[in-house]
Amino acid sequence: MATQAELIVDARNATGECPVWVSSEQALYWVDIPARQLLRWDATTAEVTRWTGDEMIACIARRAGGENRWIAGMESGVFEVMPQADGTLAATRLASVDHPRAAMRFNDGRCDRQGRFWAGTMLLDMAAGASVGSLYRFDGATEGAVKPVLNDFIVANGLGFSPDGRTMYLSDSHPSVQKIWAFDYDLDDGMPSNRRLFIDMNAYPGRPDGAAVDAEGCYWICGNDEGLVHRFTPDGRLDRSLPVPVKKPTMCAFGGANLDTLFVTSIRPGGDLTDQPLAGGVFALNPGVTGLEEPLFG
Repeated sequence: MATQAELIVDARNATGECPVWVSSEQALYWVDIPARQLLRWDATTAEVTRWTGDEMIACIARRAGGENRWIAGMESGVFEVMPQADGTLAATRLASVDHPRAAMRFNDGRCDRQGRFWAGTMLLDMAAGASVGSLYRFDGATEGAVKPVLNDFIVANGLGFSPDGRTMYLSDSHPSVQKIWAFDYDLDDGMPSNRRLFIDMNAYPGRPDGAAVDAEGCYWICGNDEGLVHRFTPDGRLDRSLPVPVKKPTMCAFGGANLDTLFVTSIRPGGDLTDQPLAGGVFALNPGVTGLEEPLFG
């Protein structure tokens, strides 16, 4: 199994996040949060397209229906966004969020297997270590503001669902926490319960960042600060760790023609980058397993 990471886009993203593979287009979409951008890489032509919105866009899920419409967790709520020909993002707010503090935004998010959109929030000043983040669910029926389902996170991250949808994974990636939890997940009412520690990432290199679940039910998590992507089995055993040539991988996603490529986004921090000139790029790995199609919203 070749584990060499291939740079596919020298994107130089400040914070590349939330890669989503769209099989019908053979294309990868992702976001650059502080740049307020949605990006697209065409696997056939290698062409990269960028669209810029009015708010930071942190997590995305494709809407059902065939059009290029997305659900997005942004700064002030959950939006529908549509790329425009002039390079902008048309955004319609579907539900607001009543943040407990100023200067907050959504962070990691995705749909469950039934098409409900889940996303967590965080304070922009991550160094403050404030447990004011929450996890929210949006199913399209929400009116007004979305309501928190789980509270007291500093940086809610690493959201994922088992292949049968009955287990939900969630982490807090703040340096003072670095833990991943598993929950029982009710398919009918979309509620997590029976929270338990799945992985204490303090015992492994890297902080837990964005995640993906493969077809075998194993949980892939980016080891931020250590340039690794880890694979954990459903019973919590570390199965393998794949390197990427940057310190801060952020999130991984399965894609490619056979869903057997692992795409990884990353952060380009400020300062001297002579030891990681490709920081902020998007990479492709051969993980040795296949993934699952990302569920559509609705």
